[in-house]
Parts: sequence; C-alpha cells; structure tokens
Amino acid sequence: SDQENEAMNTTELRQKDVAGLKTEVKELQKAHFGLRMQKATQQLNNTSTLRSTRRSIARAKTILTETIASNQAKQGAK
Repeated sequence: SDQENEAMNTTELRQKDVAGLKTEVKELQKAHFGLRMQKATQQLNNTSTLRSTRRSIARAKTILTETIASNQAKQGAK
C-alpha cells in the first residue's frame, strides 16, 4: 500500500544525482503548492495528499543532503 510506495520512493531517489534530486524537490514543491491552492479554493477532497507530498519533499531533501555529504566525503578521501 502506501508504505510500500514510500520504500520504493527512497530507492529511486537514492539512484539520482544531486541535480536530479534538486529537480525532484522542485517538482514536489510545485505539486504541493498546487494542492495548497486547491485546498484554499475548497477543491481538494483528499487532504491527506498534502501530508504525503510534504513528507515526500522532506524525504527528497534528506536524501539530497546525504548525497551531497557522501560526495564531499568521497572527494576528501582522494
């Protein structure tokens, strides 16, 4: 169900590079903004999507930070 999707999501995200992750964060933020506008105009029926997009943004940002950190660690090791 939902959690299976989340686990798949982190695996996919970890395969992306920094630029890919930044793009993903931007896309998610756009989607979240769209949902917030729908909520404001009372067009949003499923408000739980707001929570899940917010968490997806957090997940993408966390992996982005980890990726940057591991890239810097690799460069430091040279």
